[in-house]
Amino acid sequence: MSRLFCFGLGYCAAELGRRLLAEGWTISGTTAHASKMAAIEAQGFIPYLFDGASSPADIADALKSATHILLSIPPDAESDPALRYFGDAIAANPSLRWIGYFSTVGVYGDAHGNWVDESTEPKPGTERGQRRLKAERGWDALASRSGKSLVIYRLPGIYGPGRSAIDQLRAGTARRIFKPGQFTNRIHVADIATAVEASMALGPGTHVFNVTDDLPAPPQDVIEFGAELLGLPCPPATDPSDEALSPAARSFYIENKKVSNARMKAELGVKLGYPTYFDGLKAIASSTSR
Repeated sequence: MSRLFCFGLGYCAAELGRRLLAEGWTISGTTAHASKMAAIEAQGFIPYLFDGASSPADIADALKSATHILLSIPPDAESDPALRYFGDAIAANPSLRWIGYFSTVGVYGDAHGNWVDESTEPKPGTERGQRRLKAERGWDALASRSGKSLVIYRLPGIYGPGRSAIDQLRAGTARRIFKPGQFTNRIHVADIATAVEASMALGPGTHVFNVTDDLPAPPQDVIEFGAELLGLPCPPATDPSDEALSPAARSFYIENKKVSNARMKAELGVKLGYPTYFDGLKAIASSTSR
């Protein structure tokens, strides 16, 4: 039986988990919040508490039977908590066939609006990107010494039902950020799950894929299209210094790049369900208007 253990059973991991559960997999994973345990269990998953500051024995036991591990919790200032507390156990697990790591396209740093791909040397300019690159290298070292298959997914902005420009516009929280010449990248949560499924049979070694859609675009264009779909007024233009934006949100506008997904399509044969934000937002607007 295939058993997936997720460090961080959040938005993306749960999307994948629901698919695999329907195929007969056993899905378990962690949350940092006891209040979310019941909701995770209601989806058919087995929940565990992990706050990133200790190594609970029940998680160590669960990892012994895992055939696949997905890592989707962010590294802290020290390192990746899952690697720090459970790396040795993961490396030593003879039943483990695959490790997946959700990283970020932020590891590339600023490309001044030019294209980057997996051959581009990572030069993260933000602390968030630097932490992710350090974690990537830690998991790569583990895979090298243990002979495991490791797939690193470099993700851009993630959207989908409940987390999109459509939802923000309806809630009145959308911000139309305008920065001349700025390009951002995005991916629908369902397409992340598709890419992960397509890569779970890869052999030993480290494999890196940019999991992004076909259309890098100015961020204001996404909000404008969403407003047009909904027939709502477009929010006034503002810039990344807007005090209404969180520091994390502002950090997305520090770097400017177009991210290529050519390797993902060529090597994994992935056909995106939502190749552009036009497709994704139309589907979300349609499904939530019923």
